[in-house]
Amino acid sequence: MPIDAALALAAEPRSGEISWTSKDVQLYHLGVGAGANPDKRSPATDPDELRYTLESRLHVLPSFATVAGAGSPGVISGLSMPGVDVDLARVLHGGQTVRVHRPLPVEGTATATSRIAAVYDKGKAAVLVMRTEVTDTEGPLWTNEAQIFVRGEGGWGGDRGPSARLEPPAGDPDKVAERPIREDQALLYRLSGDWNPLHADPEFAKVAGFERPILHGLCTYGITLKAVVDTLLGGDVSRVRSYATRFAGVVYPGETLRISMWRGTSPASDGRIQVSVTSVDRDDAPVLADTLVEHS
Repeated sequence: MPIDAALALAAEPRSGEISWTSKDVQLYHLGVGAGANPDKRSPATDPDELRYTLESRLHVLPSFATVAGAGSPGVISGLSMPGVDVDLARVLHGGQTVRVHRPLPVEGTATATSRIAAVYDKGKAAVLVMRTEVTDTEGPLWTNEAQIFVRGEGGWGGDRGPSARLEPPAGDPDKVAERPIREDQALLYRLSGDWNPLHADPEFAKVAGFERPILHGLCTYGITLKAVVDTLLGGDVSRVRSYATRFAGVVYPGETLRISMWRGTSPASDGRIQVSVTSVDRDDAPVLADTLVEHS
């Protein structure tokens, strides 16, 4: 078996320095649709959009943590960990969680420490959980967890792992936003560091089983968080505490996302926003599921 679960779990964590600048933040924000919000008139220069694109007003969307310094560290670096030897064409990003310990700085240098935290046997696939802790001189900044889905590598009788399914929200959503995806969105987003050819090379996409290149799941992830922040959190990125999702389906550049949002309606769910993301163009085919934003 190309995945040796015992070896992967026992491997020493890897640590390295990462750094980013305001330019990296701006590029990431453009890659997740900043300046193209269809809810705004003249969105490129709308003051609310300039908070994502103009260096003198810049704040950092917490999902930037998924690419800061390295570009999709939880997926690409996870495939080079001890005990892991798999074909990239069989790999899909199954889910992502970011926990923010304090607001992300516009620029910085930090230490990222990564390890395989779990290996699950889903029968027809294996799931690797890659956990990355990021700290700077002032303490913890964020924690990333990427669920890496490897087709054809399950079936060895291992632990299936916990279920992350959420109860479907009741009633109509509090807010619905539609976000068109540019034809060149994946080509722009990949400049933040995720160079997987699945998102750019038609021939590679066909080998992986797709009719054409698909959008990065983490791009949809960022677009969705921006919509939640802009519509239900008053544009205040510092209110986000954690953000988790399961990648339930693909997005093709040129499609439109429908982002439905439900606020918590009980004391137990206060400070939680549940989100569903579908493709308008494919009869609301699921894109992101079990999606939850926890906030102050």
